[in-house]
Amino acid sequence: MNENTRYDAANIQVLKDLEAVRRRPSMYIGDTDKRGLHHLIFEVVDNAVDEAQEGYCDKIEVIIGKDNTVTVTDNGRGIPVDIHPDQKKPGVEVIMTMLHAGSKFDHKIYKISGGLHGVGVSVVNAISEYLEVEITRDNTVYHQRYERGKVVSNLKIINKDKSLQTGTKVTFLPDPEIFPEIQYSFDIITEKLRELAFLNKGLTVKLFDERTEKTRTFLYNGGIVEFIEFLDKDKGTIHKPIYFCAQKEDSACEIALQYTDFYTENIFTFANNINTKEGGTHLAGFKAGITRAVNDYGRKSGLLKDISLTGDDAREGITSIVAVKIREPQFEGQTKTKLGNSEVRGMVESLVYNKLGQYFEENPSTADKIIKKIMVAASSRVAAAKARELTRQKAVLGTSPLPGKLADCEERNPENREIYIVEGDSAGGSAKQGRDRKFQAILPLRGKILNVEKAREDKILSNEEIKNIISALGIRSTLRYHKIIIMTDADVDGAHIRTLLLTFFYRYAKDIVENSHLYIAQPPLYRVKQKRKVMYVYSDEELNTLTEKLEKDGIEIQRYKGLGEMNPDELYNTTMDIEKRTIKLVTLEDIVEADKTFTMLMGDKVEPRRQFIEQNAKYVENLDI
Repeated sequence: MNENTRYDAANIQVLKDLEAVRRRPSMYIGDTDKRGLHHLIFEVVDNAVDEAQEGYCDKIEVIIGKDNTVTVTDNGRGIPVDIHPDQKKPGVEVIMTMLHAGSKFDHKIYKISGGLHGVGVSVVNAISEYLEVEITRDNTVYHQRYERGKVVSNLKIINKDKSLQTGTKVTFLPDPEIFPEIQYSFDIITEKLRELAFLNKGLTVKLFDERTEKTRTFLYNGGIVEFIEFLDKDKGTIHKPIYFCAQKEDSACEIALQYTDFYTENIFTFANNINTKEGGTHLAGFKAGITRAVNDYGRKSGLLKDISLTGDDAREGITSIVAVKIREPQFEGQTKTKLGNSEVRGMVESLVYNKLGQYFEENPSTADKIIKKIMVAASSRVAAAKARELTRQKAVLGTSPLPGKLADCEERNPENREIYIVEGDSAGGSAKQGRDRKFQAILPLRGKILNVEKAREDKILSNEEIKNIISALGIRSTLRYHKIIIMTDADVDGAHIRTLLLTFFYRYAKDIVENSHLYIAQPPLYRVKQKRKVMYVYSDEELNTLTEKLEKDGIEIQRYKGLGEMNPDELYNTTMDIEKRTIKLVTLEDIVEADKTFTMLMGDKVEPRRQFIEQNAKYVENLDI
């Protein structure tokens, strides 16, 4: 074996002791809520992926236990178990109990690695009630147990067999003393594991949730090209995915892209397998390279002449994956998911500009289709700019500062203000009369808003209802309310209006969703009256439970189909009173699935929508026709 690739305890470098992790866990994992809880899983998984990137692992399995344990198994080389030359402990014990101890700092072993930006699995150990590790190396299985970061059993041999495969199995239970709620999201875990499988072609990643018996298996031999095909499955595409890659010293970059007939861009960026949702230098380089390549080819081909395309024009309808792998990633931003390495921008921009330009030259018919689509986008941009300027001028002149239908509230601080977007004038009238005027505003909608999934920005901005929403909420300026609550009828039309509004917020005001400002009201489905007692019921299950408890004599049940059926007091007491109401926060846990769902439900293709309805019709309990 080459000395540079030898993997034993001598490769493990200790940077500093594991102290204060339990006292200040948020410093190491971001928070002790949902994000931090899931980070524990991903730290252990990323260690296994590092083995896969080096070519030693091709299978990873994650099991969510009924008892809230998490087990991650891989078939890599197995964590070293020999005695560390400086620490005089087994290598695995050093890794599990000492902060910043691991082979990621030795670039002979891991040239590129992910993980929690160098924090290490020791943090997972420190804030777990217990952690157990099983390592298979040299036909031997080793076991060690830790509790709240402390060793409670020495490393011992539990099995020997020449037929055993190498690998590592880690099982841990997050500490309830650290985490107020231990509730894993299947969707969040699924998104991460699916991404890892796409980014590491040939790697099989399995997920099994014992709580629900849900299972997922991911294997993509086509890598990020398959990722693009997955994202664009239900979209009209202009060409087959374009793929190019480059490697320079200890850095690598691969990019896949495809233009669709949609109007929004869909770009996912990754650095060392970490989803950099806030973008960074690799995204900036990609955008610059695309804009240069499109403009250069457009001029050379004579299609553009005197027109200069902007970056927004060049990216309309594009789906792209930008994945870089670098030795020392520098992360910044609020959630540490923004890449800051300055040298990456130039590398990505050069790759995109040269390779895409070459593709255009070699595929002129496809290039012409792309350029012509982008030229239409440029025309739309000019029209949209005029619409925005007209709106701005009206606001400056005071002729149209806020929609006439808006009933604003007295509170001035946006953090303490909330607005209900209400379906119809009738319900809007009840809401205006019943609300708490101090902090609750009401914006009634007249019918269904435009489906933004099928429209360009100029058409969207000319829609009266959408203009009212943008103006009332302060979208693209200063948000005027920090609670935006969609309140629609409990029927098919209400569900459709709610979906149209969710599509608008997802496509054109995603930051409102990401910053936890968007909610859905939960009006009652039934009014149950027995003698003089009136009760409001919010689900069929609740109705069944209630009617079983009550005597069947003299019970009157009214099903509400519209908000307008309730008088102002009823609407306030059941749906708007902050002491009694239930509102659902709209969250974005799986961006890929969210994008595909909006495309399927609101896009042009009928067949995927028909299949969805057929598959889910059995779950419908109340259907109004």
